[in-house]
Amino acid sequence: MNSIQDSSVSPLLASGNSAATSVKQDTDNPQDRFLKLLVTQMQNQDPLNPLDNAEVTSQLAQISTVTGIDKLNATLQLLVSDFEENRSMEAAAMIGRSVLVPGTSMTYENNTAVAGVDLPQAVDQLTVTIMDGAGVAVRNLDIGPQSKGVSTFVWDGITSSGAAAANGNYSFSVSARQGDRDIAADTLAVGSVNSVSPGMHGAVLDVGELGLVELANIKQIF
Repeated sequence: MNSIQDSSVSPLLASGNSAATSVKQDTDNPQDRFLKLLVTQMQNQDPLNPLDNAEVTSQLAQISTVTGIDKLNATLQLLVSDFEENRSMEAAAMIGRSVLVPGTSMTYENNTAVAGVDLPQAVDQLTVTIMDGAGVAVRNLDIGPQSKGVSTFVWDGITSSGAAAANGNYSFSVSARQGDRDIAADTLAVGSVNSVSPGMHGAVLDVGELGLVELANIKQIF
């Protein structure tokens, strides 16, 4: 008896669930809701004062516009997702490459230390001050005139006293002038890309001791 009752009730429950799902889908569709409301409104309109044709046409145009905007937004979202995936794939090709990123650190080894600067405009004079781990200045480099944009400079490891600096980590600052005006410049450090991972705003690169850097902040690739 119990098995017969269960088998007879199950199809009813399944049918009820299917009907409920169908009703929910219809309810969730704003276009279907609008059309049902419009049909109901027309069916119950005052015969002596029917809906104006222009009003009906305007309402239909409005729902068509809303539907079109929804589809456009969905298409744009797909395009943005594809674009971000492509940029992540491109970023993966940077693993093992050296890059210029915002920073003030530089590593001296093999008689060379490289860093960079990003200038918003051309300058008459660019000076770089190199400091040791204690923050003491060990050398001032007179770079001279520089054009607008990203450029690199090289320190040969010779200090102001003429002695050779020890291998290790150093820091630097820059001073830029155009005529009698100081020009703000962004300092750039050189690092090696170890890995790439997705982030909130695109690919994020692990640049070793320089930390995690967003792809948009990569100024130059070597």
